[in-house]
Amino acid sequence: MTGKLFIKAVLKFAAGVVLMGTLIFLPAGTLDFFGGRLLMGILFIPMFVAGIVLMFKSPVLLEKRLNAKEEQAEQALVIKLSGVMFAVGFILAGLDFRFGWTAFPEFVTWVGAALFLLAYIIYAEVLRENAYLSRTVEVQEDQKVIDTGLYGIVRHPMYGATVILFLSMPLVLGSLPSFVIFLAYPFIIAKRIGNEEEVLEKGLAGYAEYKEKVRYRLIPFIW
Repeated sequence: MTGKLFIKAVLKFAAGVVLMGTLIFLPAGTLDFFGGRLLMGILFIPMFVAGIVLMFKSPVLLEKRLNAKEEQAEQALVIKLSGVMFAVGFILAGLDFRFGWTAFPEFVTWVGAALFLLAYIIYAEVLRENAYLSRTVEVQEDQKVIDTGLYGIVRHPMYGATVILFLSMPLVLGSLPSFVIFLAYPFIIAKRIGNEEEVLEKGLAGYAEYKEKVRYRLIPFIW
């Protein structure tokens, strides 16, 4: 662990909390938005704990996760589209709460929270299985193909976890308009996967054979 990495992690975490809180609670016009507070809690508390664990156990992996600068032009577009989706989805959820456009039953919020935490568990398992995970599309030095555990079921279990995470967010927030916006995410991530597989097949030894062995990208028996 280095002081520079610690400061970088703290600043990114704090920026995420402030940005997301602003996007949700400012349009809502109040902090008394239970779904918003619940989502902030189940997102950032486990993230904080995971960050501390990685800081001491695997600072190299933490640094990879903090690095968000994409060199692939196609992936930069994906990042921008995702950012727009998040901003619009969270703002609509806040406005929805403020003006009462839609009203999900309370149990939907708790189902969404359960799905969110389940996705976090899957995400944590993916981090445990694959030390090469990065937020950018790249082939790293000495990288090897991981084909066991969740990677023996689908080729991109991390993205599968994020699909569940992001589609559960508007359920926690109790907003139908927000959910409609977040439905764009599977299509955005499909574009990222297509480009990522091209990069990996060209630069990672054994990836073409891995694609033959594990045929499904994201959803078993479907795609």
